[in-house]
Amino acid sequence: MSGTGESVRVDVWMWRARFFKTRALAARAVEDGAARLARGAESRTLAKPSAQIRLGDGLTIRRNDKFYTVQVLGLGARRGPASEARLLYATAEDALDGGHQARQTD
Repeated sequence: MSGTGESVRVDVWMWRARFFKTRALAARAVEDGAARLARGAESRTLAKPSAQIRLGDGLTIRRNDKFYTVQVLGLGARRGPASEARLLYATAEDALDGGHQARQTD
């Protein structure tokens, strides 16, 4: 995975993590206000697909009527299989039960 000082565009990360089928759909979602970044005490809605995210960032993603709240664990180097993509993030439920399946939050 990537080192701590690195960052990646939010649209690229959401595509690599398989929240969207295409990078264009991920970019459109960001432009439509469907991604919120939490970094330290700061929390803001992302407006540009070029916004950079880093390891440890919190990200809330709205896809259709579902919300996903995740912590960024890896930046990835490519869009790989789902099993590889799932290693890029953790959900709050993962911390509670040790599970590794993506879950939606309300």
